Amino acid sequence: MGMHRHLTFLLLSLYAPGTFVRATVLPDLPRVVALSEDAVSGTHVAEVTVSCSNSSSSPNVTLDSIESDHPFNSIAISSDPTDATMFRAEVTLRAGAELNARQVNQYTLILRAACPGEDEVEERLFVWVTAGHVLRCDSPFASAEGDVVQVLADVAPRTPLYVVLPQPLGGLTFRLRNHNTPLMLTRRGVVLAPDNGFDPSKDTQTFRLEIEVMDRHGRNCSGAVRVEVLPSLRPHVTFLEPHWAVTVTEGIGPWEVVTQVHARGDNVRYAILAPVAPMLFTIDEVTGEIRSTRRLEVIRAHLLIRAYNMLHPDDHATATVNVTVQGTDRQAPRCVPAIFVSQVPETVSPGSILVTMRCSKSTSTDGCLHYALEGPPSSRSHFCMEGPQLKVNTTLDYDSEVMAALGFQFTATIVVTVGGQPLQTTRVPVLVTVTPVNEFRPACPNSATFTVPETAAFSSVVGRVAGTDRDYPLDSLEYSLEGGSGPAQPFSIDRRTGEIRVVGPLGSQQQKSYRLVVRLTDAHNDLDLSKRQSRLCEVSVRLQAVPDQLPVCIPEVQELQITAGSPGSRQPVTRLVCHSSPDSAVLTYTIVGGNEDGRFRLEGNTLVYLPSDRASPHPFVLLVEVWGSPGARRRSTVVALVVHVAPRSTPVPPSTTTQHTTLLQKEPLVVVQTEAVWHPPAWFVVVLTISGALLLATLGCMAWKLLCSNRAPSRRFLARSSWDVVEHSRGKEEQGHPHASSPGQFDGRAQDPRSGRDYLFNSGTGARRWI
Repeated sequence: MGMHRHLTFLLLSLYAPGTFVRATVLPDLPRVVALSEDAVSGTHVAEVTVSCSNSSSSPNVTLDSIESDHPFNSIAISSDPTDATMFRAEVTLRAGAELNARQVNQYTLILRAACPGEDEVEERLFVWVTAGHVLRCDSPFASAEGDVVQVLADVAPRTPLYVVLPQPLGGLTFRLRNHNTPLMLTRRGVVLAPDNGFDPSKDTQTFRLEIEVMDRHGRNCSGAVRVEVLPSLRPHVTFLEPHWAVTVTEGIGPWEVVTQVHARGDNVRYAILAPVAPMLFTIDEVTGEIRSTRRLEVIRAHLLIRAYNMLHPDDHATATVNVTVQGTDRQAPRCVPAIFVSQVPETVSPGSILVTMRCSKSTSTDGCLHYALEGPPSSRSHFCMEGPQLKVNTTLDYDSEVMAALGFQFTATIVVTVGGQPLQTTRVPVLVTVTPVNEFRPACPNSATFTVPETAAFSSVVGRVAGTDRDYPLDSLEYSLEGGSGPAQPFSIDRRTGEIRVVGPLGSQQQKSYRLVVRLTDAHNDLDLSKRQSRLCEVSVRLQAVPDQLPVCIPEVQELQITAGSPGSRQPVTRLVCHSSPDSAVLTYTIVGGNEDGRFRLEGNTLVYLPSDRASPHPFVLLVEVWGSPGARRRSTVVALVVHVAPRSTPVPPSTTTQHTTLLQKEPLVVVQTEAVWHPPAWFVVVLTISGALLLATLGCMAWKLLCSNRAPSRRFLARSSWDVVEHSRGKEEQGHPHASSPGQFDGRAQDPRSGRDYLFNSGTGARRWI
């Protein structure tokens, strides 16, 4: 019974009137409603029921949309006369709203409702915009004021200005209601500029077009377009000088430029309006250059020139040009000097006179002579003419990159004319060379402190003294060390670069730093070598102590096996690979144990075995001490070498067993030998082959000619000797005895032409017997 009472109390507590939450209800939502785009302002869109739990005051209903700009009014609330807890929320179209299904075909409305004392509820209403059946013209074309278009007065004729875009498109006709306008309307609803364009001389012009649009079903809409024609922004064609005169000398040939006119504006072209005959001059319609059409004589001509805009010919201007052709005296003035070459120092002050021209003419005085300076802009800016005097205009700074780019030289031409006549002109070439002046002393570097390790090797670089000099060429200095190099100052300095190097032993135990005095002397800054300037700079060199470290040998233990050579020989065993810090330190090697009988010795880091008469194998355990630079404390490393020496006469018997000997790994020694090989190109091989063949052929021909020339005298000599013998025999038969003075007598003596040896020739047998 007690348990039943407890449960009843719990149930009553759960269903007590103040214990549950009351909420507002929108039973009609969510839903979708359709709305035609033809709907007008105030059209009823939808009605939503709001249900409250009690019959209190009206609920608060708000409307929002996902779209940023929706065409709906705020919610209007009305009560239901049949039920005090029911209310109606009405959604209507806002005034002036225009729906366009082609742009937005659906609006998502968010309704939030809250009855007094109840929680707020939120639901969605979807408004679907359907296409209408009425022809509509877009705003602002359909508004009372109409659409506005602004154009410039210089637009080209028949330029499209505006397009009417009603909805829906297709099958439409356009009609212009007012015809008091120069504008045109095409069948596609395009507004065009007049055929002749607008008048650019007028101020702002306004044209209004009332246009009616009709579709194939007879539905129509109308609107207006106001076209405002603004003054053109382009400049009008105008001459800079409407009147000017030109004087030229007679003798100018055809098509030579007389003068040139200039007009401002766009697309400017030129033409000569008068005189038409005789036609002495012509003008380039683009550049405005006026040229002669024939050889000119003494005459005065008045030209009327027109400049106009090629695209708008009505925009034009005129000017007059008076051309005077006068006679000339062809004798030019004579000037001294005829050429001027000079050297000036860079410190020459502006206004200084470089030369005074002395020009004269037989028929004129000096008052009729005009002097002008022609040449590059750099020359005309640094020099000027004041009458017949050539003067310095600005400072000639030799110590600049601009002057260096010019090569420190200026070229110009002094033009002397008589009465401004071009044919009476004398030109005097000018060449001015600027010479340097040593103006500044060398400057020491900001920081001149260097640090070098005390173990630095000979010729090691300590640092570089970077002095500066503002004279050109910049920083052209020579360096020298005051006091020279020696034990107290174990350094040297490069004369050109200022690089300091070590030239003696350094020791931080005796001296921690060195103070050097370096002299900086400028060079090539003045033509006078006696004006060289110098400056002394202090340089501090600090010695950095290098702690001694134990030498490192790889490997530290080696086991070696050799075969003894012949007694008295020298047999290298191995080379110790050790290094220390610093790497430049020299290492010393000494055998300190295991060499009692003196069989081994060290040559540097190479162990050498000296064979003896002993034949018994014997192992040796050698201890080699390695240490670095000598000092108060000697830090050394000991290397153990186990050397097995086999007798030379003991043969090694063949064995089927494999003996494994474990040796400590020894670092291999790699020797790299580079041989330079020349590979000639293909053309060189061909040329060399052809040259060799020609050389061999030439030598063969020379040898053959020598052989032929040596054989011919011998044959001739032998022939002559045989003939003498025949003649001698014939004389003996006829006279009975030989005559002592007979030139045909032959005694058998002859000489070999090749060897030069004498021999006796037997005419009977043809044999030779050498003498």
